[in-house]
Amino acid sequence: MLYLLLSGYVVTFLMGVPANILAFYTFYHKVRRRAAPIDVLLLSLTISDLIFLAFLPFKIKEAADGMAWMLPYPLCPFSGFVFYVTIYNSTLLLTAVSVERYLGVAFPLRYSLCRRPRYAVLASVTFWVVTSLNLSIVYIIPYAQWSKGAGGDVNSSGGASSNATAPPTCYLDFSEDELNIVVPVRLELFLVLFCIPFVICCFCYINFILILSRLPNIGRRRRLRAIGLALGTLVVFAVCFGPYNASHVVGFVRQESEEWRNVALLSSTFNACLDPLIFYFSSAAVRNMLSSCFRGIRAKLHILRCGRGPLPHLQG
Repeated sequence: MLYLLLSGYVVTFLMGVPANILAFYTFYHKVRRRAAPIDVLLLSLTISDLIFLAFLPFKIKEAADGMAWMLPYPLCPFSGFVFYVTIYNSTLLLTAVSVERYLGVAFPLRYSLCRRPRYAVLASVTFWVVTSLNLSIVYIIPYAQWSKGAGGDVNSSGGASSNATAPPTCYLDFSEDELNIVVPVRLELFLVLFCIPFVICCFCYINFILILSRLPNIGRRRRLRAIGLALGTLVVFAVCFGPYNASHVVGFVRQESEEWRNVALLSSTFNACLDPLIFYFSSAAVRNMLSSCFRGIRAKLHILRCGRGPLPHLQG
């Protein structure tokens, strides 16, 4: 299992970083030139993925050490908090993208009158606040474990005492009292940050597909691409975030923290690689930027090949 975790994290990091940097560069310049709500939301999703990838090396180190926490313990609550916040922030941003697309085809005239980029900015900030508040337990529990230490001492400033013993793992082992807090909160995360967004996504994309299928003035190729994008986004949402959130329900029923949660988390981790694919099919700017990069690489390779030329023959 550790080898699977380590391999999954490394592959996600190596694939996700360049793809999301390219997407960030594209959306950043597009928003600066002429901001549209969908571009603001996709830029926010890219930033969330990049923050996630920036903290992924902590998980790589943890998996390489056999799930023992060998880094300075204050990094445990902070890195875990940011890691999980960005995962759930992605679910809310993907939901907002589905709502924006649905409103654009269901109420094109009425929605165009109130379509403002600042609303997308406000939504993005709200999502960060909501996920941070809901995921605060990921910071509180490890910090409380560290503060208690061996003797449960806390210094006058509210931090861990000098003789406190750092736990050997990070947010993995819980006492019975801690489980009584963690398990219900995880069920709340499943309901509020997964089920509700997924139901909204299903409603928006199913109606999006039905409306597109009835529109006569859209080319067949464009219609099929839009429908494929909607179905693909739903599949990515369910496959990436479903298994990990299902572990919350199983843990609540069994009143324990499931050991296979880390394996289920791999699918959510891999979402950072799949989001750029959604960007590619949903944004012409990303497709043009990627094509431009490939043309530049081919041109440089051609110049290198031509620059070598045949070696001159040595004169006798």
